[in-house]
Amino acid sequence: MRITYLFREFFESEKAGGFILIICTILSLLLANSIFSESYIHLWHHPVAGQSVEYWINDGLMTIFFLLIGLELEREIYAGELSSLKNALLPVFAALGGMLIPAGLYLSLNYGTETQSGAGIPMATDIAFALGILSLLGNRVPTSLKVFLTALAVIDDLGAILIIAFFYTKTLVWTNLLIALAIFAVLLAFNRLKVRNLIPYLIGGVAMWYFMLNSGVHATITGVLLAFAIPFGNGDAKSTSYILQHFLHKPVAFFILPLFALANTAIVLSSDWQSALQHHYTLGIALGLIVGKPVGIWLFSFLAVKLKIGQLPEDLNWKSVLGVSFLGGIGFTMSIFITLLAFSDGEHIDNSKIMILLSSLVASIVGLGYLQLILKKKV
Repeated sequence: MRITYLFREFFESEKAGGFILIICTILSLLLANSIFSESYIHLWHHPVAGQSVEYWINDGLMTIFFLLIGLELEREIYAGELSSLKNALLPVFAALGGMLIPAGLYLSLNYGTETQSGAGIPMATDIAFALGILSLLGNRVPTSLKVFLTALAVIDDLGAILIIAFFYTKTLVWTNLLIALAIFAVLLAFNRLKVRNLIPYLIGGVAMWYFMLNSGVHATITGVLLAFAIPFGNGDAKSTSYILQHFLHKPVAFFILPLFALANTAIVLSSDWQSALQHHYTLGIALGLIVGKPVGIWLFSFLAVKLKIGQLPEDLNWKSVLGVSFLGGIGFTMSIFITLLAFSDGEHIDNSKIMILLSSLVASIVGLGYLQLILKKKV
């Protein structure tokens, strides 16, 4: 299988970024529970332009993360794993199962309660963490397995973005939303007119973000919309989409996501923090990520192949698909992101974050251990 330079670069940056996320998470938890706790937590709540530093990271910088996800999804659709319908349908079905089953398991414990809005939390896969863990297995991992996990996680993130747009929008300011969509339409017109200069798109993107931010729809949606407005062309190294995607890889992996991890894992652990993990919503998160994700991804992949909707690459088998299905349970970035939208109560948010971290750790260990057993070492 031919892998483009850009995919290899994406994989490498996400892999390294995953390790940095782990370090940042551990560091943030240590600082939040040290003698520096008060100063450290205050740092993220310090007001800047009327909002906290944490707010600008989550609603501002994370838009750039979603822009990169959108650019990668666009490339997958036009020139990658998703460009062939037969190849695309396998990770699409896998992602669908990896969203529906975890949400169903969560709702089985929380339906009709004040925490049912957390159903979206166990539905997402963290690309950086998942690829980082997979990379620990070195050259024994088949290329098609890397591509399958990447495509699955990208589609998964798209699903999470749609969930944010449709289910976590509480109030709409129609005037601002329509202005944001009008700007998007203008950018699409630039694309059709073959405007290749990035500047108009970036200026338009900032304006669209401002009006989306004040519309009630989460501002990070702007990143994905902007990605699809930017010209893809033939996808070569001179195309506008390629240039921007190449530029964003390292800032996102080594600056934006680490900042997000630091700001959102500053959790003060009480002496009886374990008891907080016994609530229906925290158990729903654990059940969704640890059980729902692998069952949903593997089962829907199996059904897609058996029903001849999708096809399994020649160098993959159902054991290796199960292995990456476990890694799909690493929620972290997107799961924490949705937690912040699903809950307003600080205790619910902190308890959910702790369970997301623990569940992602379990999914990492199980997935890595299982793949270690089934993947043969290349000499």
